[in-house]
Amino acid sequence: MTHIKLVCTLFSMFLLLPSFAQAGDGDKKITRQQYIEMWSGEAVKQMHEHGVPASITLAQGLLESADGNSMLARKGNNHFGIKCHGWDGPGIYKDDDKKNECFRKYKNAHESYEDHSLFLKKPRYAFLFDFKITDYKAWAHGLKKAGYATNPKYPELLIKIIEENNLQRFDAGGKASKPKAGQAKPKPNSTKTSPKEGNTVEWGIGREIFLSDNKVKFVFAKSGDTFESIAKSMDLAKWQLLKYNDASGSQTLKDGERVYIQPKRAKAGQSEHVVEGSETLRDVSQLYGVKMKNLLKYNGMSSDAPLKQGQRIKLKK
Repeated sequence: MTHIKLVCTLFSMFLLLPSFAQAGDGDKKITRQQYIEMWSGEAVKQMHEHGVPASITLAQGLLESADGNSMLARKGNNHFGIKCHGWDGPGIYKDDDKKNECFRKYKNAHESYEDHSLFLKKPRYAFLFDFKITDYKAWAHGLKKAGYATNPKYPELLIKIIEENNLQRFDAGGKASKPKAGQAKPKPNSTKTSPKEGNTVEWGIGREIFLSDNKVKFVFAKSGDTFESIAKSMDLAKWQLLKYNDASGSQTLKDGERVYIQPKRAKAGQSEHVVEGSETLRDVSQLYGVKMKNLLKYNGMSSDAPLKQGQRIKLKK
C-alpha cells in the first residue's frame, strides 16, 4: 500500500479532521511513538468504558493503520480495518481479501476507537471478556480464534508490538467486562504499576491515579463514589475536588467518570474538539483537562450551555 506522508506538526489534530487526503508526498509520516502518545489516552478511556485491554486496542490500531499512516486511517479515520458488514454509515473502498472492498468511514478517530470497542462486544468475541484484563496474550490469540484477522501470525504480531513498546503498562487499573444484554459487567483487577512503569500510581488505597494527555492527574470514580469520599481517600478537601472539576456539591458521580485531583490546565495540546452527541462544555473540559473558564473565554461563551453536534470548540488560543 502506498503511504502518503503526514505533516508532523498536525498529528495532534487527528481527532478533529475528517480526512487526511490533503497531505503531500513530501510530508512526514507519523512515528509509532507519536501514535502511542496520541491515542494511549483514548485506549485507556475505552478500556474503562468497555473492558477491552488498552494494550490490545493500541496494538491493533498500530498494526491495522500502519501507525496511523494507512489510507483508511488518513481518509476514513478507520484505525482498525473494520469492514462495512452490518454498517449503515458511509464507506471507503480499497482492495483487501477481495477487490474494492468496503470499509467503515468515520467522522473522526474517536468514532473509530468507540466502534472498535463495540465491535468486540458482539457474541462471537464474548469469550474474550473471560480473560484477565492484563492477559494480553490470551486476548491476542482469542482475536485470531474469533476470526478478527485472516493472518495466521496475527497474535504474534500483536504481542510483539505490545512487548516492544511496553503497551501492557496501560492495562493497569482496567476492568474486564463480560457483555450481557448490551451491558458490561466489570470484574475486579488488582494489578498495580509503579510510576516508572507507566502512567498510573498506586497509593496503597486501592485506587489508581492516571495522568491525562494534558499531564493532569485524575482518578476514575467507582460505583457509590462521591466527591467527599474521593477527597478523603486522596487526603484532599472536598472543595478542592469541586474546584478542580468545575463541579457543584450537588453533582453525582457516574461509574468510570474522570475526577481530577489537581488543577486542570489553561489549554490543551490540540487546538479544537468536534462536539459529538449531547456533550456539554464541561464534558469537553473534563475530557481534555482544560479549565472551564478558559474554554468559555476561548469560545466567547458565558455559560456551560448545550452544544451542537459538529460544533468546533477551541481548546487554546
